[in-house]
Amino acid sequence: MPLIIRDFRPGDAPAVMAVRRAAVPFLVQTPEALAESVAGAPAAQRLRLLVAEADGVVVGAGQTGLQHDTSEPGQAFANPQVHPDHRRAGAGGALLAEAERYVRGFGVVRMHSWVMDEEPSRSFAEHRGYASSRVAHVLRLDLAHAPLPPAAPPSGTQLRPLGSFRGDPRPLFALECQTVEDEPGDVASDAMDFDDWFADTFVHGGIDQELSTVVVVDGVPAAHSYVETDGRTRLASRGTGTGRAYRGRGLATLAKIDSLGRARAAGITDAFTGNDDSNAPMLAVNRRLGYRRFAGERRYVRDL
Repeated sequence: MPLIIRDFRPGDAPAVMAVRRAAVPFLVQTPEALAESVAGAPAAQRLRLLVAEADGVVVGAGQTGLQHDTSEPGQAFANPQVHPDHRRAGAGGALLAEAERYVRGFGVVRMHSWVMDEEPSRSFAEHRGYASSRVAHVLRLDLAHAPLPPAAPPSGTQLRPLGSFRGDPRPLFALECQTVEDEPGDVASDAMDFDDWFADTFVHGGIDQELSTVVVVDGVPAAHSYVETDGRTRLASRGTGTGRAYRGRGLATLAKIDSLGRARAAGITDAFTGNDDSNAPMLAVNRRLGYRRFAGERRYVRDL
């Protein structure tokens, strides 16, 4: 049978996650969270999850859509992934071509993609007209044996699970806007919408509401560490940051220590995180906690 590129169906979730885990060994998500994130994606994102199928077997997948939370017009993303056992058979190229065709219909002028910082992934991107933009480090912590320091909040400071904000998440959104805007990147996330953030991050994003920590100072959310798990023993950071008025106090470290402690108590043994090469403060925090380099990713960009 020929290779087929089609849209994701909820029943594909286990097979797609098997492909993604094999292609990106530090990716952490459950099949249920994947299906929920696709179904609950913001309308403005125009998200599509493409599936590559050969002889009835899912061999690859790739998300594509618009970068809807930026003031820069015409920005889109595509991240094709192919199972290592099925590479060099055209699936990756077909996924990327369909993604480019799709976003062009929305007036997109630039496509962004993350690939593994290794051969042949770099050659795959460069052969298709993509230029290297930035590098990110993927770090791993052996949480089962890491000597975590105690999470000792100073006076006037509370450590609360993310889920405790279900009744009123708007203060978290205000914090998120600051931390995301200040992250290094090719496109500024400076146009976030509360309803989109609430649906995509707080409700459908797969973030663990009990293992994620928010640091509250004098009643105001000041820092956070959000995490997602694979439903088994692995965890990945989904964002750690501090509000501008509270930086320099070690609050991001405090949030991360508390979140990791909660995770270890819940049976998590491996923790992954990713940091842009230029994000020296967060790289320093993670290395102090015992994270060590596991892999690398490279951002590629193409003008359409």
